[in-house]
Amino acid sequence: MMIALTFGATVAGAAPILSQYIDKVDVAEIVPGADHFGPIGENGLAPALKGDTLVGWAFLTSDFVSTTGYSGKPIHIVAGISPKAVITGIRLVKHSEPIVLVGIPEAKIRAVIQKYTGLDLHGVAKGRDASDLDIVSGATVTIMVIDDSILRAGIKVAQALGLEGFEKAAPTGPTRVIDRGAGTVTDWQTLTGNGAVRRLTVDVKQINADFAAMGDPRSAKNAEKPPLTDNYIDLYAALVSEPAIGRSLLGERVFANLRKRMKEGDEAIAVFGNGRWSFKGSGYVRGGIFDRFHLIQGEVSQRFHDHQHMRLVRIAAEGAPKLTEMDLFIVPAKAGFDPAAPFRLQFLVHRAVGPIEKLFLTYDLSYQLPDTYVKTVAATVPAAAKSDAAEAPARDALWLKIWQAKRSQVIVLAVALGLLSGIFFFQTFVTRNARAFAILRNAYLVFTLVFIGWYANAQLSVVNLLAVISALFSDFRWSTFLMDPLIFLLWFAVAAALIFWARGAYCGWLCPFGALQELSNKIARRLGVPQVTLPWGLHERLWALKYIIFLGLFGLSLHSLALAEQFAEIEPFKTAIILKFARPLPYVIFALACLAPGLFIERFYCRYVCPLGGGLAIPARLHMFRWLKRYNECGNPCQRCAADCPVEAIHPTGEINPNECISCLNCQVLYQDKERCPVVILREKRRAKASASADAAARVTGHPNSLSKSTRKHPAELEIEGEGR
Repeated sequence: MMIALTFGATVAGAAPILSQYIDKVDVAEIVPGADHFGPIGENGLAPALKGDTLVGWAFLTSDFVSTTGYSGKPIHIVAGISPKAVITGIRLVKHSEPIVLVGIPEAKIRAVIQKYTGLDLHGVAKGRDASDLDIVSGATVTIMVIDDSILRAGIKVAQALGLEGFEKAAPTGPTRVIDRGAGTVTDWQTLTGNGAVRRLTVDVKQINADFAAMGDPRSAKNAEKPPLTDNYIDLYAALVSEPAIGRSLLGERVFANLRKRMKEGDEAIAVFGNGRWSFKGSGYVRGGIFDRFHLIQGEVSQRFHDHQHMRLVRIAAEGAPKLTEMDLFIVPAKAGFDPAAPFRLQFLVHRAVGPIEKLFLTYDLSYQLPDTYVKTVAATVPAAAKSDAAEAPARDALWLKIWQAKRSQVIVLAVALGLLSGIFFFQTFVTRNARAFAILRNAYLVFTLVFIGWYANAQLSVVNLLAVISALFSDFRWSTFLMDPLIFLLWFAVAAALIFWARGAYCGWLCPFGALQELSNKIARRLGVPQVTLPWGLHERLWALKYIIFLGLFGLSLHSLALAEQFAEIEPFKTAIILKFARPLPYVIFALACLAPGLFIERFYCRYVCPLGGGLAIPARLHMFRWLKRYNECGNPCQRCAADCPVEAIHPTGEINPNECISCLNCQVLYQDKERCPVVILREKRRAKASASADAAARVTGHPNSLSKSTRKHPAELEIEGEGR
């Protein structure tokens, strides 16, 4: 059978999280009329009592459903429910949502949550109009997660209690579970005899026949050579996380080392091979994935990475055959794998039939832990705690619902990203006319500020970057980042742009706050505000400030992401873009203080302070292409581009600093400008002079065609037009 793996560890049997928060809420607020809570039961519910009379129950949404918000962490909400399945009270007790921590006042979120008080869950179970959702501008994702978790958790509680109109969960039947104390250390013959070690063999004759049966005559050219009785596939598998089996096959020392590597809830399997075919393959490299087999159980499949792999030197069980491949694989707890249930390993075998074409066959090695190593537990009522595997469909449904709700915005942003890609790929054509390009760029900046920023609130932040980094080192889930479609699309675009154009594609074109700075500076110039140019030495040293700020926030996030999110208030994005300056006066003053220098020094904040720009510049060093054209004369002697760069990202020596460049393409406009670029001006003068000489010679000889070659390229012109960089 195939081992289907799920994302998220099952927490059934763990203590209800409600115990951490029950003392932080007022019983009368959660269940009006009650004067105290009773002990929290195994079902995760705390009875609310008035004297000895049951009035209702309190529950924590996170004990019943996934409540993961955009931060990647749960949004914990305590709610009360009456015997008539009505929400009696509700309170937000803990969250890590960045938009609420450093942007939208938490009071707005709490006000929305309070509206669920009095909600009859019978109506929710029958269906609920999406228009009933009370969205807080700028916190759409957070509100939708809260709504989803309250409603689904409430229904699950009503079902668990068997309230009127809700079917109570029936007790489960006897269940097989692994018995860690069963069995004894034994030999190879016993293990293969009782089914603890299972085998799959396919001989050469069979593999040739199976490929021939696919009907492609080309497979015969690469048929396996005799002897036909040789084993082509000869594999063994065993569940070595069962102690008796593991000690028998691995020995005490290796089994102890395996247990040290395994985390709580992990299981481990051993795969041995001895035929012509290798289940690892010659193409496997460290840091990769084993692509020739996977483990399947139920509906989910698990492939193994190198960090889940251990090589085995020998088999300790007496009587074991000599095997060429011996490897151990750890099945992570988050896979949702049940070691007592049947599973199978599916192996993928290929045969080349052309230069790049292959035929594929799959073979299954079925496995079921023998009765010797399992025990049966009595019927139980399902625990209140939820498994992440069971929650996966609900999470998927939630982010799909969010994408559907923002479909029009997604389409508009996708078109805008496509247009921006075209601008960069065809930049020589786009920048040919300086006036037309200026109109295009200004229009795009207005779109970025108004639509992406003020309307869609899709302003990226260093908080998002820190959350991504934190998730990569903890419990990464795609569903978390799919919760906000526009932010997801922008991050996807940023990732692609870092490869092609460094960080400038986002900072120069897609950042609403950057657009606000540039547009405000253009207005200031029109009004005659004098511009300031800092000395190059000071300007170059101030570049380092944003990297220091980013590294400080990154280091702080390693200690506490929530604390780092609060210090990330050094970004004025939430005030100026998401909340449109509708914040307490200190925040507004700070945002204006960040914008004010930009009236005199274009994009002052972007150049020297922005931690997001600093964070993006670090991986942007790996960008693969250099699209910006330069002349040999750039920097020596010509300094026109360096003097004309809006953010002074061009060194006096002529090199463009990709860490600081915002890809505004101003230098590419100048590169073709016949009135401003000294190199182009000189080229045009020489071209005109050569043309005039050719015309004069033609008039003297009367044979224009004989001299027409002189108008093609002048040697000096060839030297000027060379692109040395």
